[in-house]
Amino acid sequence: MSKKLLYIEDDADIGRWVNEDLTDRGYKVVWLTSGEGALEHMADTDLVVLDVMLPGLDGFTIGQRLKKDHPDTPIIMLSARTALEDKLHGLLFADDYVTKPFHPDELAARIDVQLRRFGKIAPSFVQLGHLQAHLEHNRLIDTRTNEDIVLTGKQFQIFMFLLRHPNQILTKEQIYESVWGEPYMDGDKTLMVHIRHLREKLERDPGCPEIIETVRGIGYRVRL
Repeated sequence: MSKKLLYIEDDADIGRWVNEDLTDRGYKVVWLTSGEGALEHMADTDLVVLDVMLPGLDGFTIGQRLKKDHPDTPIIMLSARTALEDKLHGLLFADDYVTKPFHPDELAARIDVQLRRFGKIAPSFVQLGHLQAHLEHNRLIDTRTNEDIVLTGKQFQIFMFLLRHPNQILTKEQIYESVWGEPYMDGDKTLMVHIRHLREKLERDPGCPEIIETVRGIGYRVRL
């Protein structure tokens, strides 16, 4: 289910840009141009993005009121005011303070951090022994070294297909046709070669695979 963000910003250009970007990222955004009516939306809001300079009550006052009534909803202040005293004032009640100008990826990352911190979304990774697969960010991490594991495009597509069907035995035909988009020809070794190289990058011991299991005569499986 899409997370609902309450976005309060009176600048039309900035507001339109941020609203469109966050909507494109899958969030349900309610955009207000002042704090009037903000409390009415808080019951089902997952996070607030709040500008400081607003008509009527300023963002600091609005944020304090919202936080008082809804302490479990994270608030991110978004402001062109960069003075230390402004940041400290904001962080007395807000959970983060982002200064303008900013990159949309930075705001999205900070939103993600606060949603996870407040338990609004579950961790988006799968743990397979020493391997951590971050599905949303297309990252694989070896937790023994905390280093990213770099896969080729086809290796990544194969592994993601297996992860999307955990504990299921997938035939060679199913995997090949999903990844390559063309009919599988019996005897073709292409998939087998890719699986071998994939195991060399993922497994503790490629000769005794623990992550990608071979089901003899049928195909492969990833157990969770």
